[in-house]
Amino acid sequence: MAERSFVQEVQKLRQGQGEVFSGEGILAVTKALLESGVSYVAGYQGAPISHLMDVLADAQDILSDYGIRFENSASEATAAATLAASVNYPLRGAVTFKATVGTNVASDALANLASGGVLGGALIIVGEDYGEGSSIMQERSHAFAMKSQMWLLDPRPNLPSIVQAVKDGFDLSEASNTPVMLQMRIRSCHVHGQFVCSDNLHPKFTVKDALENPTRDVSRIVLPPASFLHEKEKIEARWPAAVKFIQERQLNEFFAEEADDVGIVLQGGCYNTLIRALNQIGLADVFGNSKIPLYVMNVAYPLIDDEFERFCRNKKSILVLEEGQPNFVEQNIANILRQRNIDVALHGKDILPMAGEYNTATVLAGVRSFLERYSKIEPQVKAAAKQIRIPTIMVTELEVDSAEPEYVNAAEPTLNETVHARPPGFCTGCPERPIFTAMKLIERELGEHHISADIGCHLFSILPPFNLGNTTMGYGLGGAGAAALNAKAGKRAIAVMGDGGFWHNGLTSGIANSVFNRSDNLTIVVDNSYTSATGGQDILSSTALNPTRSTGHEIEKAVKGVGVNWVKTIKRTYDLKTMTNTLREALTTQEKGPKVLIAQSECMLNKQRREKKKVRSDVAAGKRVVRERFGIDPDTCTGDHSCIRLSGCPSLSIKPNQDPLRTDPVATVMDSCVGCGLCGEISHAAVLCPSFFKAQIITNPNGWDKLRHRVRGWFIGYLQRRDARRREQLSF
Repeated sequence: MAERSFVQEVQKLRQGQGEVFSGEGILAVTKALLESGVSYVAGYQGAPISHLMDVLADAQDILSDYGIRFENSASEATAAATLAASVNYPLRGAVTFKATVGTNVASDALANLASGGVLGGALIIVGEDYGEGSSIMQERSHAFAMKSQMWLLDPRPNLPSIVQAVKDGFDLSEASNTPVMLQMRIRSCHVHGQFVCSDNLHPKFTVKDALENPTRDVSRIVLPPASFLHEKEKIEARWPAAVKFIQERQLNEFFAEEADDVGIVLQGGCYNTLIRALNQIGLADVFGNSKIPLYVMNVAYPLIDDEFERFCRNKKSILVLEEGQPNFVEQNIANILRQRNIDVALHGKDILPMAGEYNTATVLAGVRSFLERYSKIEPQVKAAAKQIRIPTIMVTELEVDSAEPEYVNAAEPTLNETVHARPPGFCTGCPERPIFTAMKLIERELGEHHISADIGCHLFSILPPFNLGNTTMGYGLGGAGAAALNAKAGKRAIAVMGDGGFWHNGLTSGIANSVFNRSDNLTIVVDNSYTSATGGQDILSSTALNPTRSTGHEIEKAVKGVGVNWVKTIKRTYDLKTMTNTLREALTTQEKGPKVLIAQSECMLNKQRREKKKVRSDVAAGKRVVRERFGIDPDTCTGDHSCIRLSGCPSLSIKPNQDPLRTDPVATVMDSCVGCGLCGEISHAAVLCPSFFKAQIITNPNGWDKLRHRVRGWFIGYLQRRDARRREQLSF
């Protein structure tokens, strides 16, 4: 059950020759795959390409019409290894995953694939993401392309360019017998636009054909002596073939090539941002017509020496717009210019930031600094440009010359002075919250423990109010991250991983490894029935029935299957008392060996997506609907706020105290409450105040409900009137 359904949108994938496709970039990629005659597709979800997997899952009937095999792979390594089908057969295949973490996981398979080469077109679609909006380390897949000699496409962020890049990627792969990477930034994945469709193509060679006509070529297997020859083949045959194809197909683009004696070289993915920046200073219009020469590298690797010589020969300076660090492209360009004796001033990271996302403000400041250095901005444009507001933090990073103080408004407060930090946290009603509440309660009894965290929603536990977690090493590596911390000591290390991470990597690298090495640590597997952090896709242990996938496989059976003896499963994480007692037992038992605690409850987001739809339907049909909500009695609340500190639920907040003799604000439950019950559980488990109450909201009540409401109203009114009479008597 993914967070978004594309059932309606995927019908656009049936559009044929001449029809205009309108939609999102990630959907256009799927359409391009169909128009390219792809035979199989695989991948692992992760931002910003999660929706590509969701689109493919919702388009199963269309894919089957064309005999296309689609798999939700167990990991990125599984996906990359799937491309082995293109090594011996003229099968066009594509895989997708989040980079660079996905590329890291898949690197072994990718290296072997690139070494032996491919016969059919092999396309790796990676979702790149830089800057503060990214959820991963700030690395680049570019390094993998260089290391393994795979070609890297980085198309301009518009639908026609993206679709064409998919088609060119397959052709380039087949022309050079090399796998090709297609880089999709988050803005490219979610850009909206149009392109003219072509007909979808049946694969010229199908998976069925390959199975019925098996072939082998020992020279393609990565084993000496063939593996020694692969590197020679890359340089002497594949590289020249790729360069020739790129030049003949004109994959890279020149704009306003002879317009000036300065120019800008950029990766295709940065094109829209650059045009926006140039438009701000009057050097381009909104349609992309630039007054500054541009060389747009839709192929980020390999660089084409002849094209650089053509672009730079009559220039006195160029600026390289390269997002991310290290500056691979800038270094490569410097080498080309040196070898070809081209005398041109080269600028890049000396003017633009060394790392981070190149948004419009960043690019605008860097490009303006470059053009002013070479007097390429007219005085009237320069005067107007000074009125453009650029965030002070960006200007500071660029170390603008103090001779131009008018660019910085010293009176303007910086972003961190005007906007409070808002760290990410668990959703309202998240079943993972009580797990960490229990850990905080146990911490009061047994002291702090080393906690090896993992990738997933549960990683939010490292932030307030829980402040738990010492390290995180990768998806499914929570258990492995605590492997070294095994010794005879008074405490055990705790490892945490989600059910998605468990099936991705954790079963072998964490659980089986701890069995083999006789670990005495505790591993907590958070089982919320989905890979929730990537959008709620089904996995092996999902309880929901999936018509195209096999679900319902219990994590406890898998854990016992690899040899764990101490295994406990808690069916309802909101049962804080049971959760706390089980944690205490796991950390204090004298039994040796690895211990696994499986904490189960469905992801609240997915549960609400399902139940809210049913509630709306039932209410519209006049059916009786009962919803539970929690509240806080302000007269009873002490203002201690331990409930918030031990929960952090977004529906818990504070409000002013109505009692003039009490100055501390009281806790309150907002309308976003979903009635999970954790706050009430905390009030008992942590021995807090009795101010929490549970209420039922009944829509379309029956006669019995109305009668109970009237009786309760009368009785409460009676008590209120009696209390009022007592107060009157005391006042005399």
